[in-house]
Amino acid sequence: MAERKHMSMSTKRRIGNVASYVTLALISIIWILPFVFLLLRSFDVGNTGPSSAIFPEKFGFGNYIYLFTAGADFLKWYFNTFIIALVVCVVQTAMQFSMSYVLSRYRFKLRKFMMNFMLVLGMFPGFLTMIVLYQVLKTIGLTGANAVPGLILVYVASSGMGYYVSKGFLDTLPKSLDEAALVDGATRAQIFVRVILPLCKPILIYTVLTSFMGPWGDYVFAYTVSLGNEAGMNVAAGLNSWLAPNMINDHFAPFCAGGVVVAIPVMVLFLFLQKYYVEGVTGGAVKG
Repeated sequence: MAERKHMSMSTKRRIGNVASYVTLALISIIWILPFVFLLLRSFDVGNTGPSSAIFPEKFGFGNYIYLFTAGADFLKWYFNTFIIALVVCVVQTAMQFSMSYVLSRYRFKLRKFMMNFMLVLGMFPGFLTMIVLYQVLKTIGLTGANAVPGLILVYVASSGMGYYVSKGFLDTLPKSLDEAALVDGATRAQIFVRVILPLCKPILIYTVLTSFMGPWGDYVFAYTVSLGNEAGMNVAAGLNSWLAPNMINDHFAPFCAGGVVVAIPVMVLFLFLQKYYVEGVTGGAVKG
């Protein structure tokens, strides 16, 4: 009887595992199918317009060549996006880590109130302030062709409010490290740069990746600020302009090629930094 019961439980476990694997396989196929379609359509030089066919009518690299020729503004959009993402990545990482270190290591009046206040503010969707931000940028002349510095200004303005993940990681580091360095005569700045930062590689890489990806993939606010001016567009807003009714028949396949090119930097970063990214997320997910 016991042996039969054991076999029954083992059979149920196998059935459950098979069902789980089949479900995960179906979900993976559904998830990856749009990317496969985008990739295959990017090589279609026989039909540059919209099509439900997955496989190219004529295989070639003409759409990728078009992206990097003088006849397309893709390079300008790509350069704008890279500059925005790079500057925001550096400034936002510096501001977030500085804020996180202060909130983790120092105790001062209104500290708890400040943390809770920033946390509550961060819960409001960003699009609620989009109209106000647009009007402010328009007033100081940072829209249209000058949208790039305007976008950088907005993206880095509230960088310190993203402190909570980094602070959670810093809370796991013993304060005895700071105290030992203070006894040896180090300043707070030296402790932060020479003692704390070398121990924060996982969360530092996590912050760099998230700071870079935010402006890299932004479309709604970037399109609003650029006002359709190609000189101020980022790559998402620029590629979207190719989907206009008067352009989509000639630019859908190049649009797919542009999507592939845009995805490459993020894919490469994740492939090389995936280990540290996961460590940063799990290391920062503690209550501070």
